[in-house]
Parts: sequence; structure tokens; C-alpha cells
Amino acid sequence: MKILVIGYGNPGRSDDGLGPALAERVEALAIPGVTVESDYQLSIEHAAMAAEHDVVVFADADSSCTEPFYMRPVIAKHIVEYTSHSVPPEEILHIAQSCFNASPAGFLLGMRAPVLEPYSEGLSPAAQEGLEAALDHLMEFILDCFTIH
Repeated sequence: MKILVIGYGNPGRSDDGLGPALAERVEALAIPGVTVESDYQLSIEHAAMAAEHDVVVFADADSSCTEPFYMRPVIAKHIVEYTSHSVPPEEILHIAQSCFNASPAGFLLGMRAPVLEPYSEGLSPAAQEGLEAALDHLMEFILDCFTIH
């Protein structure tokens, strides 16, 4: 079992840095079988990484999230965009399938992000609460993945 956690977002925009903050925390745990990537946004290069794993967790801030976090499946889907500035998780999985013949299971871990101020680093108390709850849930999820397989 190989799991990839991709935390993405901009730490220079307050709570938008939740994805990279989660990635940093998971990486510090050095869990065998878990690869961690942190970036400002998803790009097509992440599809090659996803193709090398059985499970991919996309971790991101969500300003519309009312709970501390949510985790839901992501289904591979071709999404036509006119920019490569940001690629959605569905497209990452689609590229992994179409270019690398790989079908990792995908999950989106969204975390509550009420403060998205430009040029402000650090997480709000609500975002920090969501980060802790999401991290606990993710650790249980990873344990379940290794236990089931």
C-alpha cells in the first residue's frame, strides 16, 4: 500500500496555507508507505506522482466549509480548462489514468478556512482547530488503509 498526501495552498494568504500545514505535520511523522508533497497548487506533474500510489489524498483549504473538515471521494474526470494555472483533483486522477494507466483511489480533505487575507501568514484559531481534527481523521484513515490491505 502506497499513499500520497498532497497538501496545497498559499501560506501567505492566512488559512489558505492549511494544505501545506497539514502536509508538514504528516511528513514529520515519517510514516512508512506514505509520501507527502506540498505545493501552492495542483499541476499536471502531480498526476505522475499519483500514478505511483494506491491512494491519493488532496488536502486543501475550503472557505465554504462550515465543519472543521470533510473528506470525500474524488472520481477521475476530464475537466476542460483554458489554463494550467490550477488543475482540480478530478483532472489529476484522469491524467494518471489516461497517461499512466493507473487508477489510484482519490480523496479530497477540505479544511475550514474562514480567513483568506493576502500577505498574512499564520492560521486563524478556527483553521487551526480544523487542521487538528483533519489530521486526526487522516491518521485513522491511513491506519485503516494499511489494515485493510
